[in-house]
Amino acid sequence: MATERLSMRKTREILRLKWVLVRSHREVERACGVGLGTVSETVSRAKLAGLDWVAVEKLTDEDLEKRLYPKAPAGTARARPDPVYLHSELRRPGVTLRLLHVEYLEQHTDGSGYGYTQFCEHYRQWLARRRLSMRQVHRAGEKLFVDYAGKKPAIVDAKTGERQEVELFIGVLGASNYTYAEATLTQRIHDWIGSHTRCLAQLGGVPGAIVPDQLKTGVTDACRYEPRVQRTYEELAQHYGTVILPARPAHPRDKAKVEVGVQIAERWILARLKIDAQLSFACSRPRRNTPNYGRPQRRRV
Repeated sequence: MATERLSMRKTREILRLKWVLVRSHREVERACGVGLGTVSETVSRAKLAGLDWVAVEKLTDEDLEKRLYPKAPAGTARARPDPVYLHSELRRPGVTLRLLHVEYLEQHTDGSGYGYTQFCEHYRQWLARRRLSMRQVHRAGEKLFVDYAGKKPAIVDAKTGERQEVELFIGVLGASNYTYAEATLTQRIHDWIGSHTRCLAQLGGVPGAIVPDQLKTGVTDACRYEPRVQRTYEELAQHYGTVILPARPAHPRDKAKVEVGVQIAERWILARLKIDAQLSFACSRPRRNTPNYGRPQRRRV
């Protein structure tokens, strides 16, 4: 939403405090109840328009607004700010978008410049398009991406009726998106290694590399450059003739395949199990509209 333009009464007061009473920007900010950038922009606009306090006093509010905020002639193209220059200048200490906008207006005194809101919007749009990611090309049998799902399924002991949450292991092949999923009691090393063994048996082969997240079970020393793989996990890789390549911490795009696989498992397995459990519970409950609901049945002799 665009910010509301200052009234000419407050604009005159800002200029009076600056030019007549020679007050600092901070003092004008506190006296007028406006931002520091607003004070700077108002004074800069007045200077660009060639005004002084004598000229401001003679102008009406309408004329003063036209001098301070000139409109571009019809058909005149707006001068777009240079986002590359803005991005480089913002890295300098003390430089803000408000200051860069004042400099931008000084270069476009004919009214072809954008206001502060649109000026910032153009820069943000350019910045959003700049966040690019490298496209990964997966060859058949090259990588297996593994991880645990964030949402946990639950099992119920048939004898005691105790409900226990379990882990959901997911493995996804890079090229074919073939997905393997199984539930284990924990994320401990024996369950972690067992899930890998059963997953490779199901696949019927061994990929060139296994890409896990840097969880404590598989990686003892998490690091972006030189993570230390757990010894038993490393021995599994040596046994199968493959290599462990942990993804970087806090970089889910390194293992985007298994991230999508986790979503699919949560939506089509966990969510479905929850719905089936609710339906089973609803069907097993006695109907309330039956005449003998909640009453002991009498047997005829």
